[in-house]
Amino acid sequence: MNIIILLLVGGIIGWVASMIMRTDAQQGTVLNVVVGIVGALLAGFIVTPLIGGAPITSGGINLQSIVVSLLGSVILLAIVNLFRRGTVR
Repeated sequence: MNIIILLLVGGIIGWVASMIMRTDAQQGTVLNVVVGIVGALLAGFIVTPLIGGAPITSGGINLQSIVVSLLGSVILLAIVNLFRRGTVR
């Protein structure tokens, strides 16, 4: 059940991050989910220990973990755009 919730929340976070970075038209649903989950993982392992709290991957879905995961997804999309086009929007 946790994996389904992680996929659902990761997809929503990835979609919101792609809307923030204006790359929604270029990506599909699968890439939104992948970016959301990978961004959540990276932010969960790097940012969450610095500020405290539980990462979204541990099942602790609260406002702090969602914001940190969104931040990680936006940063991941910026890095992907940098390598794909050579510019960050």
